[in-house]
Amino acid sequence: MPVPLLDLRAQHARIRDRVVAAMMQVVDDQAFILGKPVSDLEAHVAALSHTTYAVGCASGTDALLLSLRAVDVGAGDEVITTPFTFFATAGTIHNVGARAVFVDIDPKTFNIRPDLAAAAVTSKTKAIIPVDLFGQVASIEEVMRLAKGIPVIEDAAQSIGARRKIDGVWRMAGEVATIGTFSFFPSKNLGGYGDGGMMVTQDKALYDRLMRLRTHGSVKTYFHEEVGYNSRLDALQAAVLCAKLPFLVEWSAKRREHAAIYDAAFADLGDVTTPYVDPANESIYNQYTIRVPRRDALKAHLAAKGIGHSVYYPLPLHLQECFASLGYTQGACPESERAANEVLSLPVYPELTRAQLDDVVAAVRGFYGK
Repeated sequence: MPVPLLDLRAQHARIRDRVVAAMMQVVDDQAFILGKPVSDLEAHVAALSHTTYAVGCASGTDALLLSLRAVDVGAGDEVITTPFTFFATAGTIHNVGARAVFVDIDPKTFNIRPDLAAAAVTSKTKAIIPVDLFGQVASIEEVMRLAKGIPVIEDAAQSIGARRKIDGVWRMAGEVATIGTFSFFPSKNLGGYGDGGMMVTQDKALYDRLMRLRTHGSVKTYFHEEVGYNSRLDALQAAVLCAKLPFLVEWSAKRREHAAIYDAAFADLGDVTTPYVDPANESIYNQYTIRVPRRDALKAHLAAKGIGHSVYYPLPLHLQECFASLGYTQGACPESERAANEVLSLPVYPELTRAQLDDVVAAVRGFYGK
């Protein structure tokens, strides 16, 4: 039988009654915009993230956009980030009128190199956006230290519930940064039944402004302090996420368990580099991403065997056509470019059976004649 990259039906089968009941409560109440489901989810995510405040919004992309606005990034400003991430990270920089400044990644973790970010700071730098790629928190304490007061927006879209030990203390994704942002896209470890996002912070002034920005720049209906956005988290999505949240720790643990099975199974394959987890981190494995020199040939082999897989990401952002005006050329971020040619993500979702894991292992090993 084929093994999909992600099987949301398998997850839904287990929690269907719980989720449907939560959704039907919203339907019966006929209260679809903000309200108790959203405020409940905000309280739960703030507690999970060890932050004082949380603000739900319409998507993970909007979480970045609103955060940039909240720290006053605009036309003529620069924002430093990584080119090896999903498009939204840089797209939101463009959409607030600023210029994305790309710096390269660590080849082992795929996360931004703090030293390169620090070296790229100019008088125009108004924010830095590190990304917690594939479920592993970036070196956020180093980024914050080297930022020297420049706002740091942690793109934690793939890392809700991940943690990093800083000065001997476990810190959660989103906890340390100026603002942390999450995505509830269905494929995330905590995914909704549509789009959704959230921002977390320890700063009351930023919280107040984020609350305004998500509702057209208004706190009191029909009175607007600034021009904001219509970016409210749907009550239905919040209800789904509240129903799913109690399972998150278990699901992330199962992902780590599956990753360990792969790590052991591929240990003798010299051409396969398994994911590196910084010793300071506990990853939630939003993706299990290997590096291989003949990636496209392996892709074709897995497709023929019915094994789900994907490439995150095939073209770094600094080489995307829409950012050509920024002036980056091939070789500007060599580690990001090399990763784009070598990475391949395998199924790691919690509901995988041992037989399915064995099928994935057999397919990968079979490609190498093992």
